Amino acid sequence: MTRRRSSSAQVAAGDGPSLFEGGWSDLHALDAPAESYPGETPRSAIAVSTLTQTAKDVLEGAFVPLWVRGEVSDFKSHRNGHWYFSLRDRTSQMRCVVWARDQMGIPAAPDDGMQVTVLGRLGVYASRGDMQFTITRIEADGEGLWRKALEATRVRLEADGLFAMERKRALPRHPRCIAMVTSASGAALHDVIAVLRRRAPGIELIVSHAAVQGDGAPLQLCAALDRVIRWGGAELVILGRGGGSREDLWAFNDERLVRAVAHSPIPTISAVGHEVDISLCDLVADVRAATPSAAAEAAVTSQEEIALALVGLRRRLLRAMDDRMYEPRARAASAAHEMAAAAESHLVARRQRLATLSGRLNALSPLSTLQRGYTVASDASGRTLASIAEFAPQQPFTLRLRDGTVSAIAREIHSLAGPHA
Repeated sequence: MTRRRSSSAQVAAGDGPSLFEGGWSDLHALDAPAESYPGETPRSAIAVSTLTQTAKDVLEGAFVPLWVRGEVSDFKSHRNGHWYFSLRDRTSQMRCVVWARDQMGIPAAPDDGMQVTVLGRLGVYASRGDMQFTITRIEADGEGLWRKALEATRVRLEADGLFAMERKRALPRHPRCIAMVTSASGAALHDVIAVLRRRAPGIELIVSHAAVQGDGAPLQLCAALDRVIRWGGAELVILGRGGGSREDLWAFNDERLVRAVAHSPIPTISAVGHEVDISLCDLVADVRAATPSAAAEAAVTSQEEIALALVGLRRRLLRAMDDRMYEPRARAASAAHEMAAAAESHLVARRQRLATLSGRLNALSPLSTLQRGYTVASDASGRTLASIAEFAPQQPFTLRLRDGTVSAIAREIHSLAGPHA
């Protein structure tokens, strides 16, 4: 009895509300025996609220925050934002709650059947007398919660067409001013500065500072990007940070930031983490760079590349000039060749026609007849004597043969019908 009374006194003297808060005066009023303690007898009974509150104080004072492993079951999301579920193993289960204010560091709500490890504190819901575990962090086996949150966000963004390739814009070829949204003290900024100094020292770089990890990072990054857009002086924005763990890079998967990048009126390069790290910001940006240094390489053209490009342009110009000068000469030579060919063709046609006409003329010529053994008679004037009527006795005339002429005198004239005097 003495030990038990001593135990009650120790609890009453502890921090927080007393076991007998609001109850000592009642006990004195009942005029309880001095050796009794509250609740020992019917006359010293205590209120239910006193008992549940005392249990709450004892449990919450006795247990520090603990990591507990188990399987999620009966998950419910209340309309006020709180999560309620049970955590169980083979033989036991425990009611759990995650208040809405504690969900910021949890990527997604757990699913029934998911094996999780949770950090929380054991307590009592005094108004019902139920024991519950208040959770502030949840880690699923593998990447369950992270993958679930990432996939859910990805599906929403894809449904809005934010990953479509036709949305991608070309970067300005020779920007004069570049803005970078990142931590002003991060290694990513120093990498970008080093590359720009080497490749294009005349480029102006503006830094819009924001935290790049932690619960407040997404909103800070959105605000930093908004400052650049409202300023309006940058032709290109690089958004990024160096490598880190999945949790460190998670801000760049935040839906608010991803949508802000997708709707930026200024072309964007996303360079989050190392080459193997891919964030949702990488997928919606106009260009994804494996590292911040690679982003700076993609943003500007080096002086050496410009010099090489100028050499190539000079060569192309000279070739174009040669082509323009060669083309008229080639056309003139071609035209001359066409004219010569046409003249030759015309001459051949003329020759062929002349040969044809010559043949026809030769066929009609008397000379052709003479060649066949005939003769032609003509008078002194050269008039052809084609009929006996044109001859007179003793009339001189000339006979034309194929190889010469013969002078003759018509001694007698005979017709086919008989002699003609």
